[in-house]
Amino acid sequence: MLGVGESSVRPLDTTIEVVTPENIAFQYQLAGPFRRLPAYVIDVLVRYGMMFCIVMVLWFLVGTLAIELLGAFAVGAVLVCYFVISWFYGASMETYFNGRTVGKWMFGIRVIDIDGCPITGRRAIVRNLLRVADMAPMAALPQLAVDVPPVFFIPTGIVGLISVICTRRMQRLGDIAAGTMVIVDEKTWRLPIAKVEDPRVAPLASFIPGDYSVSRSMARTLAIYVERRHYLTPGRRAEIARHLAIPLIERFDFVPSVDFDLLLLALYYRTFLSAPTDEPADLGPLAGYSPLRRDQARVVPS
Repeated sequence: MLGVGESSVRPLDTTIEVVTPENIAFQYQLAGPFRRLPAYVIDVLVRYGMMFCIVMVLWFLVGTLAIELLGAFAVGAVLVCYFVISWFYGASMETYFNGRTVGKWMFGIRVIDIDGCPITGRRAIVRNLLRVADMAPMAALPQLAVDVPPVFFIPTGIVGLISVICTRRMQRLGDIAAGTMVIVDEKTWRLPIAKVEDPRVAPLASFIPGDYSVSRSMARTLAIYVERRHYLTPGRRAEIARHLAIPLIERFDFVPSVDFDLLLLALYYRTFLSAPTDEPADLGPLAGYSPLRRDQARVVPS
């Protein structure tokens, strides 16, 4: 039971976590309807802008060539272009531009699979073809004149709005059918904390240059390696680690004899486990030793 003064209303959670097969957790912020609506409006304007350009080009050609049959051809071409742009603009953009259309790009959102992978062409086509269902029901525009029947309709999008509000991933019907979701294009990810018990790791990490910045792909690779190294033999660890360690040794100006596995552990420790406010590591038995080439005359005290 809730105590006095406690609220029973829980805040709306707009984030979702996706765990990859490598046991890396990605957290995404879901894009709500009020962020998706202006992006959709921009895409509608882009589509009509494309149609306007096509109509102007065809009108110029018809007026220049002055061929009667060309006018009928132009009308048919306009109808075909309207159909293709209306139905496949979103699908093609999301397929070849990493889940983004022009509107999504402008408002910092994109479409991904529910498992966190980039959207495929098949899924993009499915979610865009079902947009007509999300736009239902249709509402008739007011009559412009007495003799004009109410044949003009505008989409209300009530079905899609209800679907977005009621689903955990804020999915419209097209997203549910395609297995996709729309997220804010700012991905953060959290790594499983791996224990690093080797006492040599922290001292070696202190020699890594402070201005060295680990890229996202490097961080992901380090996390996977440190998590799985416990299942590898020492020889296999050295074989795998050398591909990353050799460029790092050159970058840090370390002596070539530095253990590859130990170097990756040190970089993992420096990246994920040590804090900027940490005190300098206690070198212990490694006091007086340096892995740097310029200090290679030094030896490890016995």
